[in-house]
Amino acid sequence: MNKNSICSLLIVLVFSVFSMSLAQNTLIVARAADTTGLDPHTQTSFASFRLLELIYEPLVTLDADLNIVPALAESWAFSDNATTLTMNLRQNVVFHDGSSFGSEDVKASFERLLDEETGAAGRKNFTSIESIDTPDDHTVVFHLALSDVPILAAMTSTGAAIVSSEDVAAGDFSSKTNGTGPFVLEQWIPEENTILKANTSWWGDGPFIDAIEMRVIPDEASIMAALRAGQVDFALLNDPLIATLLIDDKNIVLNRATALAYHVLQLNASRAPMDSLAFRQALSCAIDRQEVLNTASLGYGTVTGPLTIPAYKLDSSELFCYQQNKDKAKELLATVDLPDNYKLEIIVASSEPPTALSEAQNIQAQLANIGIDSEIVSLELSVYIDRWLAADFDAAVALNGGRPDPYTMYARYWTKDGNLQKVANYIDDTLDSLMAQGRAETDPAKRLEIFSKFQKHLVEMSPWIWLYNDFEYTASQPYVKGFIPMSTDSLYYLSKVKIER
Repeated sequence: MNKNSICSLLIVLVFSVFSMSLAQNTLIVARAADTTGLDPHTQTSFASFRLLELIYEPLVTLDADLNIVPALAESWAFSDNATTLTMNLRQNVVFHDGSSFGSEDVKASFERLLDEETGAAGRKNFTSIESIDTPDDHTVVFHLALSDVPILAAMTSTGAAIVSSEDVAAGDFSSKTNGTGPFVLEQWIPEENTILKANTSWWGDGPFIDAIEMRVIPDEASIMAALRAGQVDFALLNDPLIATLLIDDKNIVLNRATALAYHVLQLNASRAPMDSLAFRQALSCAIDRQEVLNTASLGYGTVTGPLTIPAYKLDSSELFCYQQNKDKAKELLATVDLPDNYKLEIIVASSEPPTALSEAQNIQAQLANIGIDSEIVSLELSVYIDRWLAADFDAAVALNGGRPDPYTMYARYWTKDGNLQKVANYIDDTLDSLMAQGRAETDPAKRLEIFSKFQKHLVEMSPWIWLYNDFEYTASQPYVKGFIPMSTDSLYYLSKVKIER
């Protein structure tokens, strides 16, 4: 063998060892639903957030106990009347393209969020912002039109992520990403796989893995089989019928956190007969929510009202018709002039959540018991989201995200100028007033009173029928260490994961 051949062989061996090392330190993640877009400010699907929260970062984030902790802002302070919020930014942070992060990026991001043409899903949470000052590169001052303590909780969302001011000027968020987060998007093949590489310039402690490969496997039973066969390292499991099969599995680690997200039957009160209070209340009284929970999630969860936040959650006995009452439902229905052969159309997404069809079928059977026929229409997730955003439905089975604060959880739906009010399609003076009071109030006891009234009134008006909240499940191989499960279902703390084979 000549000298050139030996050198070539050595190069091949070194490259092979390096590739093997890289592969061994790559986390293979399986999930059933894929991202529907790359713009952090406009996305609404859980699947999109699970990717984008690894790429982009907000000013503040949440820990496992839902405490607000630093992210791109190291510290912050409200003025005494909570009408000014000053953020002190983290220094020596760079975007994935190498450009420096600073106060102008924060200003540009929030101005983009507030621009109605952006169509930002969380816009309503930030409409108290009157102006933004940037006295230096690392200080941002938000001047608010009113006392607005909940705005800090709203800033924890990926929907409030900070993007580059240069990218805002360029206007392209659909084909590329450029965040400050722990991972950099290297490849996205829709409905197949996504490759993320570690951001070696990240300001945080980590990441401790070289890359993440997200594989889309639409069937969660197949995800579980791949996990048990050692073909994947980490899995997102949304179907409790699958996840709970791993409870006693000694070879797989099942992570579980009580979800803030809630399962709900949304009614479109802009359409007849949903515009009738008696009809909506009839549906609410007809449904045994525990039966829906038992059927769709094997009883793993809790019947819930509008607020799933532990400090604000009400006992179901305090809420209108939460004990099924078919006689009352029939009495209410008798007062409604329904068209001949009326049939309620219920739309569901085929993949998010996987319990949607089961929930819809159970609701369909229960409504039939009071004489209401219904038709279930199953849609691909992207089609479902388009129809949901356009309020193009009679009723929709949905899994909606929770928030750590009541105002930020529902301002977009249940205020007169909420940016998703057109999806909620119901509002009244009482709801709008209570939301405004809760936004301005700083005393915890008074806020609890306000939002208790809010929940009771909302359930009585029955624009939606809240069902239950359950658990956020992930599962992993035993050698995957350091993951922190979150009530928000966030994967942000994959930045702390280590692979110890």
